[in-house]
Amino acid sequence: MRIGILSDIHANREALEATLADMSGAGVERVVCLGDVVGYNTDPSPCIRLLREAGAVCVAGNHDRAVTRQIPTDGFSVRAIRAIAWTRKRLPPEDVAWLSALPLKTNVGEHLVAVHGALHVDRGCELVRLNSEDRMRRTAQALLAHPSGARVCAYGHTHRLGIHEYRNGELWEHDPGSELALRGGSCYLLNPGTVGEPRTEERRATWMLFDTGRRTVSVRRVAYDDRAAFEKTRRAGIEPRRLLSIPAPLRAALQGGLRRMGIYEMVRRVINS
Repeated sequence: MRIGILSDIHANREALEATLADMSGAGVERVVCLGDVVGYNTDPSPCIRLLREAGAVCVAGNHDRAVTRQIPTDGFSVRAIRAIAWTRKRLPPEDVAWLSALPLKTNVGEHLVAVHGALHVDRGCELVRLNSEDRMRRTAQALLAHPSGARVCAYGHTHRLGIHEYRNGELWEHDPGSELALRGGSCYLLNPGTVGEPRTEERRATWMLFDTGRRTVSVRRVAYDDRAAFEKTRRAGIEPRRLLSIPAPLRAALQGGLRRMGIYEMVRRVINS
């Protein structure tokens, strides 16, 4: 089976349409979405519809659960909170119900376990960010113990491509730029990056092709009309145009400053009230 793995669409219709078209051209037989269908951008309902039409297997992301009020927005950026409030006002009940019913994790037969953050639970947190070697080891160990018998876990949340192999207690990182043949006796952690919210200067969607028959994984990069997506976001007031020219690391630093000043907390309280 040729499985197309994508994550972090964030209501970016242009990026999702281009990605699904690329998947179709690559002969994908099953689409797996690792969550965060909504947030940041302005086409949540079209993105939900496209995934449902594709018969995608989906898990819930933190933005999905925040929009449906299953979790608070503690720790979210000011921009993310603004987008969540915007989405809550416009999402029809049937889409809210669909998002609310998404599981935190699922497996695709014996081949793959899909999560948004991590397979293991860390101090009661249900959406752990796999951004350290220790956390990756713990999720790899949870994968080894998973009842499905799968040896591949796909995760998102960080918006960063990554392929890690865990074998005999050791963790290796592989170059996502070339096709990787999976070895027997190892387990693998795959992060396909993001479809709709790139955090680099390269404004392309990324996804992974997992061929279970050949036991290979490869990364695909897809161009899309990012100007159209951002213009809709600007018009909606989710992100002013002047902020789009600021590099992502600097935007994150500015948002951190807002937290320290207490502005972030005030916005969060207003939206969750």
